[in-house]
Amino acid sequence: MTDAPSAHPYIPNSAPEIKRAMLDAVGVPAADELYGSIPARLRFPGLLDLPEPLRSEYELRRHVTGVLDRNESAAERLSFLGGGCWPHYVPAVCDEIVNRGEFLTAYYGDTYGDHGKLQALFEYASMIGELVECDAVSQPTYDWGAAAATSICMAARITGRRVALVPASIGAQRRSLIEGYCRPWVEIVTIPFDSGTGVLALERIRDALSPQTACVYLEVPGFLGVIETQAEEIATLSREAGALQIVGVDPISLGVLEAPPRYGADIVCGELQPLGIHMHYGGGLAGFVASPDTERFVSEYPTFLIGLGPTVMDGEYAFGEVVWERTSYVQRGDSKEYAGTTQNLWAIAAGAYLGLVGPQGLAELGRTITSRAHYAARRLDGLPGVRAPALSAPFFKEFVVDFNESGASVAEINLALRQRGIFGGLDLSAEYPELGQSALFCVTEVHTKADIHRLADELADVF
Repeated sequence: MTDAPSAHPYIPNSAPEIKRAMLDAVGVPAADELYGSIPARLRFPGLLDLPEPLRSEYELRRHVTGVLDRNESAAERLSFLGGGCWPHYVPAVCDEIVNRGEFLTAYYGDTYGDHGKLQALFEYASMIGELVECDAVSQPTYDWGAAAATSICMAARITGRRVALVPASIGAQRRSLIEGYCRPWVEIVTIPFDSGTGVLALERIRDALSPQTACVYLEVPGFLGVIETQAEEIATLSREAGALQIVGVDPISLGVLEAPPRYGADIVCGELQPLGIHMHYGGGLAGFVASPDTERFVSEYPTFLIGLGPTVMDGEYAFGEVVWERTSYVQRGDSKEYAGTTQNLWAIAAGAYLGLVGPQGLAELGRTITSRAHYAARRLDGLPGVRAPALSAPFFKEFVVDFNESGASVAEINLALRQRGIFGGLDLSAEYPELGQSALFCVTEVHTKADIHRLADELADVF
């Protein structure tokens, strides 16, 4: 080690002589002068108290591994956590494809040198479009919440209205993202749900609809696992009020549930993570937006759309961005929204997954998840002081478990389960006080009958 300034292997242009040459080229004596326009109150004085840099790849790997080893992952424990990121099986072929160098290392790709990636993205969009029965599908947003927010802003521009009706049951994180993104353009009005069934209060939707309503947003299945049985009625009410209907979906449910346009959806959005994407701490999420392929909708997409077109060679085709003039890359400050970095690698994973599983496989998977989740609910419902499912509406993959009669809080129950090597359900007590001491449990194709019985037996010992 040395006290002399030197280049850092992971920071470009960090060699002192290179930094000096760059400063000389722009005519300033020190880098601090480049930040002179930033008020002093916003700048940190002096140097940050940082540890010594790790200059070797081995040291860095060892440090990061040590940090990660402090956590307990869902791969190391039996986990029934869901709430937006779910444990699903990822076929090995999905990992093989997304880890190919031409996909993994290319930033985005364009028609000048990355036809393979654009074709993969086109195939992804085609399969998602077939699944949700829409002809236009966006490149991925960051997650379901971003896709929902984008869909709501699109609806506001299409209708020229500025109010959106949103369920109270969509989950705090997704709601926060929607509100933050839409705040400059769209007012969000919350529609309560019935705490006994989990479905939306239909009369409250009727009362809230007005000439200013741009859209009604609902989820099938919702954050609490509930399948909104009034979806077609809600879409009819939206249409009668001149508003658009947006439906958020978990696409893996569409092997057993109808595609949203069949019950009135104008725009469909959702989360790609169940389709061949591993759970990651802080990642592994990607949203999508889909709609009819008409100018009314397509002109309002802020994100890239990939299309197929003929080339100058007869019988040959190429893939590229379509309706480019609508994007913020062309319109700049006059654009309606912005297009930026997207989750293209996860789109390729989702495309590989759908191509591998196919329609029949997705239907079989949906039936498997449904039967196992319902079996788990019945098994837990047999425990003293436990009611499952706590909401009476039909559900898919996730269900609310009521522990109010058990004499223990969800926090106490989850701590006891964790000490037994199990991650219990997501604690809902703070976010949904009307449900009391309740938790959201997730059961998918990765949970076996033995896993469900183990959960029930350990819960029985906890009380």
